[in-house]
Amino acid sequence: MADTIEPPLAVAAATGGLRTGWTTGTCAAAAAKAALVGLITGTAPAKVEVGLPGGRRVRFAVESGPPHRCVVVKDAGDDPDCTDGARMTAEVSWAETFPPGERGPILRAGEGIGVVTKPGLGLPLGEPSITAVPRRMIAAALAEVGAGPPTPTGRSKPGLPALEGGSGPRPVVVTFSVPGGEAMAAKTSNARLGIVGGISILGTTGVVKPFSTAAYRASVVQQIDVAAAQGAEVIVLCTGTRSDAFAQQALPHLPPVCFVEVGDFTGIALRRAARNGIGRVIWVGMVGKITKLAAGVMMTHFRRSAVDTGLLASVARQTGAPASVVASATETATARHFYETCLEAGALEPLVRLCQLAAAACRSHVEDALAVEVVCVDFDGTVEVARG
Repeated sequence: MADTIEPPLAVAAATGGLRTGWTTGTCAAAAAKAALVGLITGTAPAKVEVGLPGGRRVRFAVESGPPHRCVVVKDAGDDPDCTDGARMTAEVSWAETFPPGERGPILRAGEGIGVVTKPGLGLPLGEPSITAVPRRMIAAALAEVGAGPPTPTGRSKPGLPALEGGSGPRPVVVTFSVPGGEAMAAKTSNARLGIVGGISILGTTGVVKPFSTAAYRASVVQQIDVAAAQGAEVIVLCTGTRSDAFAQQALPHLPPVCFVEVGDFTGIALRRAARNGIGRVIWVGMVGKITKLAAGVMMTHFRRSAVDTGLLASVARQTGAPASVVASATETATARHFYETCLEAGALEPLVRLCQLAAAACRSHVEDALAVEVVCVDFDGTVEVARG
Protein backbone atom coordinates (compact mmCIF):
# COMPACT_ATOMS: atom_id res chain seq x y z
CA MET A 1 0.00 0.00 0.00
CA ALA A 2 1.18 3.54 -0.69
CA ASP A 3 2.48 5.71 2.10
CA THR A 4 -0.46 5.37 4.50
CA ILE A 5 -0.32 7.44 7.66
CA GLU A 6 -2.87 7.54 10.43
CA PRO A 7 -3.42 10.40 12.83
CA PRO A 8 -1.93 11.08 15.28
CA LEU A 9 1.27 9.72 13.68
CA ALA A 10 0.87 11.98 10.68
CA VAL A 11 0.17 15.11 12.63
CA ALA A 12 3.12 14.34 14.88
CA ALA A 13 5.42 14.87 11.90
CA ALA A 14 6.77 18.14 13.16
CA THR A 15 8.23 21.21 11.55
CA GLY A 16 10.27 23.06 14.10
CA GLY A 17 8.68 20.97 16.85
CA LEU A 18 5.12 21.83 15.79
CA ARG A 19 2.53 19.27 14.68
CA THR A 20 1.12 19.49 11.18
CA GLY A 21 -2.58 18.90 10.61
CA TRP A 22 -5.22 18.44 7.91
CA THR A 23 -7.05 20.93 5.74
CA THR A 24 -10.82 21.19 5.59
CA GLY A 25 -10.50 19.87 2.03
CA THR A 26 -8.86 16.64 3.18
CA CYS A 27 -11.45 16.14 5.92
CA ALA A 28 -14.27 16.80 3.45
CA ALA A 29 -12.91 14.21 1.02
CA ALA A 30 -12.63 11.62 3.79
CA ALA A 31 -16.12 12.29 5.13
CA ALA A 32 -17.62 12.14 1.64
CA LYS A 33 -15.95 8.83 0.81
CA ALA A 34 -17.10 7.26 4.08
CA ALA A 35 -20.66 8.47 3.54
CA LEU A 36 -20.74 7.05 0.03
CA VAL A 37 -19.58 3.66 1.30
CA GLY A 38 -22.32 3.88 3.91
CA LEU A 39 -24.92 4.77 1.30
CA ILE A 40 -24.02 1.75 -0.84
CA THR A 41 -23.40 -0.89 1.80
CA GLY A 42 -25.68 0.28 4.59
CA THR A 43 -22.73 0.42 7.00
CA ALA A 44 -20.36 3.35 7.36
CA PRO A 45 -16.70 2.44 7.84
CA ALA A 46 -14.98 3.13 11.15
CA LYS A 47 -11.96 4.42 9.24
CA VAL A 48 -11.47 5.74 5.74
CA GLU A 49 -8.41 6.40 3.61
CA VAL A 50 -7.95 9.17 1.04
CA GLY A 51 -5.12 10.41 -1.15
CA LEU A 52 -3.41 13.77 -0.87
CA PRO A 53 -2.44 15.80 -3.95
CA GLY A 54 1.21 14.84 -3.48
CA GLY A 55 0.48 11.11 -3.54
CA ARG A 56 0.51 10.25 0.17
CA ARG A 57 -2.46 8.43 1.58
CA VAL A 58 -3.92 9.18 4.99
CA ARG A 59 -6.51 7.45 7.13
CA PHE A 60 -9.12 9.04 9.37
CA ALA A 61 -11.49 7.88 12.07
CA VAL A 62 -15.12 8.24 11.04
CA GLU A 63 -18.21 9.00 13.11
CA SER A 64 -21.65 8.30 11.73
CA GLY A 65 -25.33 8.39 12.56
CA PRO A 66 -27.18 7.27 9.49
CA PRO A 67 -24.60 5.37 7.41
CA HIS A 68 -24.82 7.87 4.52
CA ARG A 69 -23.99 10.78 6.85
CA CYS A 70 -20.43 10.71 8.18
CA VAL A 71 -18.23 13.01 10.23
CA VAL A 72 -14.46 13.51 10.22
CA VAL A 73 -13.14 15.80 12.96
CA LYS A 74 -10.50 18.24 11.76
CA ASP A 75 -7.16 18.30 13.55
CA ALA A 76 -5.23 21.42 12.54
CA GLY A 77 -2.14 20.31 14.45
CA ASP A 78 -0.44 23.21 16.18
CA ASP A 79 -1.72 25.81 13.73
CA PRO A 80 -3.96 28.46 15.36
CA ASP A 81 -6.74 27.61 12.91
CA CYS A 82 -10.28 28.65 13.82
CA THR A 83 -11.58 25.46 12.18
CA ASP A 84 -9.57 23.16 14.45
CA GLY A 85 -11.99 20.59 15.85
CA ALA A 86 -14.59 21.30 13.19
CA ARG A 87 -16.91 18.35 12.62
CA MET A 88 -16.76 18.12 8.84
CA THR A 89 -19.95 16.31 7.91
CA ALA A 90 -20.83 14.83 4.52
CA GLU A 91 -24.24 13.47 3.60
CA VAL A 92 -24.46 11.58 0.32
CA SER A 93 -27.53 10.76 -1.75
CA TRP A 94 -28.26 9.67 -5.30
CA ALA A 95 -29.13 12.21 -7.97
CA GLU A 96 -31.39 11.55 -10.93
CA THR A 97 -28.97 12.98 -13.49
CA PHE A 98 -25.69 14.82 -13.75
CA PRO A 99 -25.90 18.60 -14.21
CA PRO A 100 -25.57 19.64 -17.88
CA GLY A 101 -21.97 19.32 -19.03
CA GLU A 102 -20.77 17.71 -15.80
CA ARG A 103 -19.92 14.17 -14.78
CA GLY A 104 -18.55 14.63 -11.31
CA PRO A 105 -20.20 14.70 -7.88
CA ILE A 106 -22.73 17.45 -7.18
CA LEU A 107 -21.54 19.45 -4.18
CA ARG A 108 -23.91 21.36 -1.94
CA ALA A 109 -23.51 23.64 1.10
CA GLY A 110 -25.34 22.72 4.27
CA GLU A 111 -25.28 24.37 7.68
CA GLY A 112 -22.00 26.11 8.43
CA ILE A 113 -20.55 25.95 4.90
CA GLY A 114 -20.15 29.25 3.07
CA VAL A 115 -21.80 30.09 -0.22
CA VAL A 116 -20.22 32.34 -2.85
CA THR A 117 -22.17 35.57 -3.42
CA LYS A 118 -19.58 37.80 -5.10
CA PRO A 119 -17.32 37.36 -8.13
CA GLY A 120 -13.56 36.96 -8.03
CA LEU A 121 -13.20 33.60 -6.32
CA GLY A 122 -13.21 31.51 -9.48
CA LEU A 123 -16.48 29.86 -8.45
CA PRO A 124 -20.00 30.44 -9.78
CA LEU A 125 -22.26 32.55 -7.59
CA GLY A 126 -24.44 30.40 -5.39
CA GLU A 127 -21.92 27.55 -5.27
CA PRO A 128 -20.50 26.27 -1.99
CA SER A 129 -17.13 27.80 -1.18
CA ILE A 130 -15.05 24.75 -2.02
CA THR A 131 -11.85 25.58 -3.87
CA ALA A 132 -10.38 23.71 -6.81
CA VAL A 133 -8.00 21.30 -5.08
CA PRO A 134 -10.54 20.10 -2.49
CA ARG A 135 -13.06 19.59 -5.29
CA ARG A 136 -10.58 17.33 -7.07
CA MET A 137 -9.77 15.51 -3.83
CA ILE A 138 -13.45 14.90 -3.14
CA ALA A 139 -14.05 13.61 -6.67
CA ALA A 140 -10.99 11.34 -6.46
CA ALA A 141 -12.06 9.95 -3.07
CA LEU A 142 -15.53 9.16 -4.39
CA ALA A 143 -14.01 7.64 -7.53
CA GLU A 144 -12.21 5.14 -5.33
CA VAL A 145 -15.64 3.86 -4.40
CA GLY A 146 -16.62 3.89 -8.07
CA ALA A 147 -18.41 7.24 -8.28
CA GLY A 148 -15.90 9.19 -10.29
CA PRO A 149 -15.90 10.34 -13.88
CA PRO A 150 -15.59 7.53 -16.43
CA THR A 151 -12.22 6.44 -17.74
CA PRO A 152 -11.45 6.54 -21.49
CA THR A 153 -13.06 3.09 -21.74
CA GLY A 154 -16.33 4.57 -20.52
CA ARG A 155 -16.37 2.83 -17.17
CA SER A 156 -15.64 4.24 -13.75
CA LYS A 157 -12.54 3.43 -11.79
CA PRO A 158 -12.57 0.14 -9.88
CA GLY A 159 -14.95 0.33 -6.97
CA LEU A 160 -18.26 -1.01 -5.77
CA PRO A 161 -20.30 -2.40 -8.67
CA ALA A 162 -23.54 -0.97 -7.26
CA LEU A 163 -22.41 2.44 -8.49
CA GLU A 164 -22.35 1.36 -12.14
CA GLY A 165 -25.31 2.24 -14.32
CA GLY A 166 -25.90 1.24 -17.89
CA SER A 167 -23.99 4.26 -19.21
CA GLY A 168 -21.38 4.83 -16.52
CA PRO A 169 -21.22 5.92 -12.89
CA ARG A 170 -24.32 7.06 -11.05
CA PRO A 171 -24.47 10.74 -10.05
CA VAL A 172 -24.28 11.55 -6.36
CA VAL A 173 -25.04 14.66 -4.34
CA VAL A 174 -22.71 15.45 -1.44
CA THR A 175 -23.96 17.99 1.08
CA PHE A 176 -21.31 19.27 3.47
CA SER A 177 -22.02 20.88 6.83
CA VAL A 178 -20.12 21.95 9.92
CA PRO A 179 -21.96 22.67 13.17
CA GLY A 180 -20.91 26.11 14.35
CA GLY A 181 -19.32 26.88 11.00
CA GLU A 182 -20.90 30.30 10.75
CA ALA A 183 -19.33 31.38 14.04
CA MET A 184 -15.96 30.02 12.89
CA ALA A 185 -16.27 31.99 9.65
CA ALA A 186 -16.72 35.21 11.61
CA LYS A 187 -13.02 34.89 12.50
CA THR A 188 -12.00 34.73 8.83
CA SER A 189 -12.16 37.08 5.85
CA ASN A 190 -15.11 35.19 4.34
CA ALA A 191 -17.69 37.93 4.87
CA ARG A 192 -15.39 40.48 3.25
CA LEU A 193 -14.99 38.14 0.29
CA GLY A 194 -18.73 37.67 -0.11
CA ILE A 195 -18.76 34.13 1.28
CA VAL A 196 -21.82 33.90 3.53
CA GLY A 197 -23.19 31.29 5.88
CA GLY A 198 -20.06 29.56 7.07
CA ILE A 199 -16.51 28.43 6.46
CA SER A 200 -14.81 27.54 3.20
CA ILE A 201 -13.46 24.13 2.28
CA LEU A 202 -9.86 24.89 1.40
CA GLY A 203 -6.38 23.51 0.89
CA THR A 204 -3.75 23.03 -1.77
CA THR A 205 -1.62 20.21 -0.32
CA GLY A 206 -4.14 18.61 2.03
CA VAL A 207 -1.84 19.35 4.96
CA VAL A 208 -1.90 22.31 7.36
CA LYS A 209 1.55 23.56 8.26
CA PRO A 210 1.64 25.50 11.54
CA PHE A 211 1.70 29.26 11.06
CA SER A 212 1.83 28.75 7.31
CA THR A 213 2.99 31.78 5.37
CA ALA A 214 1.80 30.08 2.19
CA ALA A 215 -1.77 30.11 3.46
CA TYR A 216 -1.57 33.78 4.46
CA ARG A 217 -0.09 34.71 1.10
CA ALA A 218 -2.86 32.84 -0.72
CA SER A 219 -5.46 34.68 1.35
CA VAL A 220 -3.94 38.07 0.43
CA VAL A 221 -3.99 37.23 -3.28
CA GLN A 222 -7.56 35.99 -3.05
CA GLN A 223 -8.80 39.13 -1.30
CA ILE A 224 -7.24 41.37 -3.95
CA ASP A 225 -8.73 39.28 -6.75
CA VAL A 226 -12.17 39.60 -5.21
CA ALA A 227 -11.82 43.38 -4.78
CA ALA A 228 -10.77 43.72 -8.40
CA ALA A 229 -13.63 41.54 -9.62
CA GLN A 230 -16.03 43.91 -7.87
CA GLY A 231 -14.58 46.91 -9.67
CA ALA A 232 -12.46 48.35 -6.87
CA GLU A 233 -10.27 51.18 -8.14
CA VAL A 234 -8.45 51.59 -4.83
CA ILE A 235 -7.46 49.07 -2.21
CA VAL A 236 -6.18 49.68 1.30
CA LEU A 237 -3.35 47.43 2.44
CA CYS A 238 -3.20 47.11 6.22
CA THR A 239 -0.54 45.29 8.18
CA GLY A 240 -2.82 43.91 10.90
CA THR A 241 -6.07 44.19 12.80
CA ARG A 242 -5.31 47.54 14.45
CA SER A 243 -4.30 49.28 11.23
CA ASP A 244 -7.25 47.68 9.45
CA ALA A 245 -9.69 48.98 12.06
CA PHE A 246 -8.16 52.46 11.78
CA ALA A 247 -8.33 52.43 7.98
CA GLN A 248 -11.96 51.34 7.85
CA GLN A 249 -12.91 54.08 10.28
CA ALA A 250 -10.88 56.70 8.39
CA LEU A 251 -12.21 55.68 4.97
CA PRO A 252 -15.87 54.84 5.58
CA HIS A 253 -16.80 55.53 1.94
CA LEU A 254 -14.90 52.45 0.77
CA PRO A 255 -16.66 49.06 0.88
CA PRO A 256 -15.16 46.41 3.20
CA VAL A 257 -13.87 44.37 0.27
CA CYS A 258 -11.32 47.13 -0.45
CA PHE A 259 -9.48 46.56 2.85
CA VAL A 260 -6.88 43.78 2.81
CA GLU A 261 -4.77 42.64 5.75
CA VAL A 262 -1.43 41.95 4.06
CA GLY A 263 0.73 41.24 7.09
CA ASP A 264 4.29 41.07 5.75
CA PHE A 265 3.30 40.45 2.12
CA THR A 266 3.27 44.00 0.81
CA GLY A 267 5.28 43.18 -2.31
CA ILE A 268 3.02 40.32 -3.33
CA ALA A 269 -0.07 42.45 -2.70
CA LEU A 270 1.27 45.31 -4.80
CA ARG A 271 2.06 43.04 -7.73
CA ARG A 272 -1.35 41.40 -7.55
CA ALA A 273 -3.08 44.77 -7.45
CA ALA A 274 -1.13 45.95 -10.48
CA ARG A 275 -1.88 42.75 -12.33
CA ASN A 276 -5.59 43.24 -11.68
CA GLY A 277 -5.54 46.79 -13.01
CA ILE A 278 -6.24 48.46 -9.67
CA GLY A 279 -5.04 52.04 -9.97
CA ARG A 280 -4.38 53.17 -6.41
CA VAL A 281 -3.13 51.69 -3.17
CA ILE A 282 -3.24 53.20 0.31
CA TRP A 283 -0.88 51.37 2.65
CA VAL A 284 -1.54 51.73 6.38
CA GLY A 285 0.80 50.51 9.09
CA MET A 286 3.35 51.32 11.75
CA VAL A 287 6.83 52.75 11.63
CA GLY A 288 8.83 49.52 11.72
CA LYS A 289 7.40 48.11 8.51
CA ILE A 290 7.39 51.56 6.91
CA THR A 291 11.13 51.81 7.54
CA LYS A 292 11.66 48.45 5.85
CA LEU A 293 9.55 49.50 2.86
CA ALA A 294 11.53 52.75 2.65
CA ALA A 295 14.68 50.62 2.34
CA GLY A 296 13.09 48.67 -0.51
CA VAL A 297 12.29 45.57 1.55
CA MET A 298 8.87 44.28 0.47
CA MET A 299 8.80 41.17 2.70
CA THR A 300 8.77 42.82 6.10
CA HIS A 301 8.78 39.85 8.51
CA PHE A 302 11.16 40.50 11.40
CA ARG A 303 13.03 37.26 10.75
CA ARG A 304 13.57 38.09 7.09
CA SER A 305 14.90 41.60 7.46
CA ALA A 306 16.13 44.10 10.05
CA VAL A 307 15.38 47.79 10.42
CA ASP A 308 17.99 49.91 8.62
CA THR A 309 19.02 52.27 11.43
CA GLY A 310 21.43 54.02 9.09
CA LEU A 311 18.47 54.97 6.91
CA LEU A 312 16.69 56.42 9.95
CA ALA A 313 19.72 58.53 10.81
CA SER A 314 20.02 59.75 7.23
CA VAL A 315 16.35 60.72 7.13
CA ALA A 316 16.67 62.56 10.44
CA ARG A 317 19.64 64.56 9.19
CA GLN A 318 18.04 65.32 5.80
CA THR A 319 14.96 66.76 7.45
CA GLY A 320 16.88 68.88 9.93
CA ALA A 321 15.66 66.95 12.97
CA PRO A 322 17.02 67.75 16.44
CA ALA A 323 20.19 66.03 17.57
CA SER A 324 18.21 63.80 19.94
CA VAL A 325 16.28 62.38 17.01
CA VAL A 326 19.43 61.80 14.94
CA ALA A 327 21.05 60.02 17.87
CA SER A 328 17.98 57.89 18.56
CA ALA A 329 18.17 56.38 15.09
CA THR A 330 21.10 54.17 16.02
CA GLU A 331 20.69 53.88 19.78
CA THR A 332 18.62 50.70 19.40
CA ALA A 333 17.79 48.26 16.62
CA THR A 334 14.11 49.23 16.58
CA ALA A 335 12.26 51.89 14.67
CA ARG A 336 9.92 52.39 17.59
CA HIS A 337 12.54 54.17 19.68
CA PHE A 338 13.19 56.53 16.77
CA TYR A 339 9.45 57.10 16.36
CA GLU A 340 8.91 57.86 20.04
CA THR A 341 11.83 60.29 20.08
CA CYS A 342 10.38 62.08 17.05
CA LEU A 343 7.08 62.51 18.90
CA GLU A 344 8.78 63.70 22.08
CA ALA A 345 10.77 66.27 20.11
CA GLY A 346 7.73 67.37 18.10
CA ALA A 347 9.63 66.49 14.93
CA LEU A 348 7.32 64.67 12.53
CA GLU A 349 9.24 65.53 9.35
CA PRO A 350 11.44 62.39 9.53
CA LEU A 351 8.31 60.22 9.75
CA VAL A 352 6.72 62.02 6.81
CA ARG A 353 9.91 61.49 4.83
CA LEU A 354 9.92 57.78 5.69
CA CYS A 355 6.36 57.50 4.37
CA GLN A 356 7.40 59.26 1.17
CA LEU A 357 10.37 56.94 0.67
CA ALA A 358 8.22 53.89 1.40
CA ALA A 359 5.60 55.00 -1.12
CA ALA A 360 8.29 55.57 -3.75
CA ALA A 361 9.75 52.10 -3.13
CA CYS A 362 6.30 50.54 -3.48
CA ARG A 363 5.71 52.34 -6.78
CA SER A 364 9.12 51.25 -8.02
CA HIS A 365 8.33 47.64 -7.07
CA VAL A 366 5.53 47.60 -9.65
CA GLU A 367 7.27 49.89 -12.16
CA ASP A 368 4.92 52.78 -11.38
CA ALA A 369 1.85 50.76 -12.33
CA LEU A 370 0.15 51.97 -9.13
CA ALA A 371 -0.33 55.25 -7.33
CA VAL A 372 0.76 54.53 -3.74
CA GLU A 373 0.27 56.49 -0.54
CA VAL A 374 1.71 55.36 2.80
CA VAL A 375 0.07 56.26 6.10
CA CYS A 376 1.82 55.82 9.45
CA VAL A 377 -0.43 55.20 12.45
CA ASP A 378 0.46 55.01 16.12
CA PHE A 379 1.03 51.71 17.87
CA ASP A 380 -2.54 51.58 19.15
CA GLY A 381 -3.85 51.96 15.62
CA THR A 382 -5.97 54.97 16.56
CA VAL A 383 -4.15 58.08 15.28
CA GLU A 384 -2.59 59.02 11.97
CA VAL A 385 0.93 60.28 12.64
CA ALA A 386 2.35 60.89 9.17
CA ARG A 387 1.56 60.44 5.49
CA GLY A 388 3.55 60.43 2.29
